[in-house]
Parts: sequence; structure tokens; C-alpha cells
Amino acid sequence: MTQHPSAPDAGPTIEVDLVIVGAGPTGLFATYYAGFRGHRIALVDSLPELGGQVTAMYPEKQILDVAGFPSVKGRDLVSGLVAQAATADAVHLLGRTASSLVHGPDGIELGLDDGTLVRAGAMIITAGIGKFSPRPLPAGEGWLGRGLEFFVPSFAPYVDKDVVIVGGGDSAFDWAVHLEPIARSVTLVHRRDAFRAHERTVEQVRASSVRIVTRAEVTALRAAADDPTGPLAEIDVTDPDGLTTYPCQAVVAALGFVADLGPIQQWGVEVHKRHVVVDPSMRTSLDRVFAAGDITEYPGKVRLIAVGFGEAATAVNNATVAIDPTAKVFPGHSSEGG
Repeated sequence: MTQHPSAPDAGPTIEVDLVIVGAGPTGLFATYYAGFRGHRIALVDSLPELGGQVTAMYPEKQILDVAGFPSVKGRDLVSGLVAQAATADAVHLLGRTASSLVHGPDGIELGLDDGTLVRAGAMIITAGIGKFSPRPLPAGEGWLGRGLEFFVPSFAPYVDKDVVIVGGGDSAFDWAVHLEPIARSVTLVHRRDAFRAHERTVEQVRASSVRIVTRAEVTALRAAADDPTGPLAEIDVTDPDGLTTYPCQAVVAALGFVADLGPIQQWGVEVHKRHVVVDPSMRTSLDRVFAAGDITEYPGKVRLIAVGFGEAATAVNNATVAIDPTAKVFPGHSSEGG
């Protein structure tokens, strides 16, 4: 195999059995399971911390669809997954982006943006939605960090504030549920009457003190008149009835994200609508390259954390045979006892 021509200057070379790209919940479980199968592992993520989108965007959110947990806070789920994955003794390559891939009959070479080269017998892509950037709030230009945020990693900054949440999806309604008990007021602004959020959460918000304004958009953010360069103090919301000004010290723009698979699209794997196509074994169109979690696409795909866990185990077990053809796909039951 030869170095990809677009790879950066040479850095250290790391040799493992399996490299996992993406350190969110699916990647962390894949790391644990690969350790369970006895592999040497490298775990790569462009974020500086383990946990992927859960850590970066909603560590305080209650997650309701993970087996064994009626409800589990995002940061607690990640903490358990990190502790579980630690048993695999993987090499962590965080804050680094997988950039180039050289694919050969005996393995792969993955180049990172800092010059590190990872040689492995197989690879599993668990990169979620790839790199993501929040959709901007047009009226919010210049206000990021001055009252406007896209994520809510902590509830503390919102205590006793007038909060406006913009959006109609799950994140917008989740934040409304969690901030309503601690904020002075919460207003949810959405451009349509219909919402994309889970019906049960929508009903929970409707039954609360949250003000819901539909067919509307935020058209201006302003500081106080006597402190024009100071913090956010009020916003304008325009709807079919005209313009209304609300007191506001914090805006959460939950407008979704623009996903970008980045270099993955140049690796030769089959991609459909920004997702990597896999077969029932979680194989991509490239030999020795597998995928699991939200990034995958196949008929009937459901994008849930719980589904990603099962796909991770499937991918690791099939990658094991790619690494060692004498191995079996099924490892035997992991539970103790008869």
C-alpha cells in the first residue's frame, strides 16, 4: 500500500487490529466489544472528548430509548460507556480528523489530519452524522456567545432568565421541557403550526407554562437601550398578526444541523444521501471497511442509539473474520453461567 497523495506530513504510525472512527455511543460500545473479542484498537474522533454528539450537544438531556434505562441522562450514559470501553485499553486519537484512506487486500491505512498513520486489519465507521454545524439564525448574526447559543450543555446559565427557543424539532421541545422549571419564562418560536418533535413531548410542553408562538420567526435581537453594546435584553418576533417584542436574555437556536461526511465521501465507500450504505453484516462497499450507528443506510434503517449498539456488535464480529479468517463470526454468549 502507498500513502494517499493528499495525506499530511508523516507523523507517528500506529498498528492495531481494528480502527474505529467516531467516539459517540456506538463507537464506544464498538470499542468495548472489540476488546471483548481480543482486538488491539485505535479510536479516532475529531472532537476533543469522548461521547460524540451526546457530550457536545445534550449531556443534560434525558434519553428514553436505551434498553435497561427507563430514563438516563446523556452524560451518565456516556460515563457508563466510557468506563465499559476502558476495558478494551484502546489507543485514543481525539481531536483528530480521519482524512485519507488507502485500502489494500491485507488491511487499511488511515491517515489523520495531524500526520498520524493508523494501520489496521479492518475499520468501523461510527461517525454519526459526520461533521456537523448548526443551521444559523439569520437575525442572530453577531450574537453568538452574547446571549445566542445552539446547544445547551448546562442548564445553570438559564436560571431566572427569559429564554426564547427557536425551532420545532425534538431538541427545541426537549430544551423547553428542561428549562421551563428553572427559567423565569420560556417562549418557543416556530415558523409552522406543525412540529417535528415527538408527540408526547409536544403535549408535555403545551401543558406547561411555555408560551408557543407559531407561524413566526425571530427578526431582531437587541441589547438594552441604555447599554447598546451590552448583553441581550429583548427580541422581536414577527407573525401574521405583526411584530411583538419579548424580554429575552437567552436564545437557543435549535434549527437542526448541516451534516458533512467530509473525507469519507472520497474514500470510495457507497454513500446515499449523506449516509454510508451497508449490508446486513454492516459491510460497506469496501472490503474490510464496516459501519454502524446513525451514519449507516439500509432498507428499514431506524436511527436510534439502541439500534447502533446492535449494529456495533454485528460490525465487530464480522470485522473479526476479516482480520482473522480462522475466527468465527459468532463469539459465543458473553454471559456467565450455564
